[in-house]
This record gives sequence, C-alpha cells and structure tokens, in this order.
Amino acid sequence: MSISLVEMRCRISDRAAGPIRGVEELGGLLARRLEVPSRAIGSGAEPRETTWQSDLREARGCLLEAGGQVEDALSGGRFPLLITSDCAIALTTLPTVARLRPDAQILWLDAHGDFNTPVTSPSGYLGGMALSGACGTWQTGFEEQIAADRVALVGVRDLDDAEGRLLADSAVTVIGSSLETLVYTQNALDRAPVYVHLDLDVLDPRDFPAWIPADGGLRADKLYDLLEAVAGECELVGLEVATTQGVTDELESRAAAATALSSLGPLLEAAGRGTRVGH
Repeated sequence: MSISLVEMRCRISDRAAGPIRGVEELGGLLARRLEVPSRAIGSGAEPRETTWQSDLREARGCLLEAGGQVEDALSGGRFPLLITSDCAIALTTLPTVARLRPDAQILWLDAHGDFNTPVTSPSGYLGGMALSGACGTWQTGFEEQIAADRVALVGVRDLDDAEGRLLADSAVTVIGSSLETLVYTQNALDRAPVYVHLDLDVLDPRDFPAWIPADGGLRADKLYDLLEAVAGECELVGLEVATTQGVTDELESRAAAATALSSLGPLLEAAGRGTRVGH
C-alpha cells in the first residue's frame, strides 16, 4: 500500500508560529524516512488571534481540502498521513473516515480535550473545539459527523470545567495519562480498525516543547510503547499528526520534529507494511 503524505500548511486557527513551522520540519523528516513525496497544501499564513467564527469561515477551504485528502487516499487504497498545525482539521477528516470506514475507531491522543464549544470555550479558539465539533456537539457548518462512542480520547490531563462536564456526558471514552494508559487504551480499542489523531502535546513537556504545555504527560518511550501495541493489534486506517510545538528556533524545532519522528516509529512501520497488521 502506498502512503499519501500531506502537509497542511494553510492556516486554520493558528495563534502561534511554532506549530506552523513544525509541519514543515516533520513533513520533511517523514518524506525522507518513508521515501515518499510530500504534498503541501497552502503556504502557511501568519498566525493571529481571531474569533472562532472568523477562523471557521476563512479556513473552510482548507478544512474541506483536509477531508478531501483523506477521502482520496482511502478511496484509492492509499494510507492517509496528514501533518497539521491545528487539530481543527478533524472537523472534516474524522467524519470522512467514519463514512468510508464505518468499522473504524478513532484514537485521539492529546493533552487537551478539544471538546469545548462556542458556548463553553474561555478563549474562543477553534482548535479547542475540534473533537466536539466532529462529534456534532455544536454546529460546524459541515454536514457529516462521527459518533462519539467511536472515539477514545487518550492522554488528556488539561480540561476546562465546562469541557470536562461535556465529555462526562458524552459517549467518548476518556483515558488520562497514567501507568495504566496503555492497557486502558488496548481495552477501549479492542483490536478494532483504528484511525489515529496524534497531537504531540500528549507528550510530557520534558520530551516535547508544546505550545500549550501540560505537565504529567506520556514520556516519549511510553508513547512509543502505546503506539507499538496499537500497531500490533489493530488495523491502522490512517494517521494525522498535529505538531503543536511552542518553539520557532531552527535547532529546537528540528529537535522537536526528531522526537516526534522517533515516537511515531511503530505507526510508520505499520503503514509501510500495509493496513492489515498484527493479525
């Protein structure tokens, strides 16, 4: 199976330059590691703080393109691998996966819940509403949604109060960052096909310089072990990686991308072998 590697360089709701730079750094490393060409979508506009309504309106084309890239890959028998600076691409990517692979579960690895809504969000940041929007908790303007009971939110440890209540009332499986994270994740997925959304801030700040750091995250070796277990037990349907790093210095950015590449090793090997793995 061939890999469709796409760098989403268009701005969605980015408020910092680090994540945008991280897309280029990680995209280049992945292209060399996998020996596949990388396609860039957009040119990486300057980060700025605007309202979620403005971001959603202005980024509509970029969001539709993200979903379209996943659809083209899956429909063509290719493995979708998207690199993004903003988790909000999930507004279109996850529903696309749900439609084309109704048997697949979503493994959402993130320090934050991304389950706020326009009503609950303290910051009005669209990226912080990504998962809830994909699950249909608020009106995004996109027709397709994904059932919340198909989502396992793993590694989360930084939730706003109202966001936490929304998650508790939802059918999303919520798994924190602890010694039992790997086992709980395996139980939640139960060997089902899986599409992985990985926000790199799921890593502990000691291993990854996140834009919005949250202490108590997964260490890099533990994330590797978790992804190795997933790749060994599940059919890997696709992967999207959010490079939410908080550094712009060239050397620090390269180091962050290298950490990400190392942690992704098991998924990259599985993608290279083909989607059916571990059976």
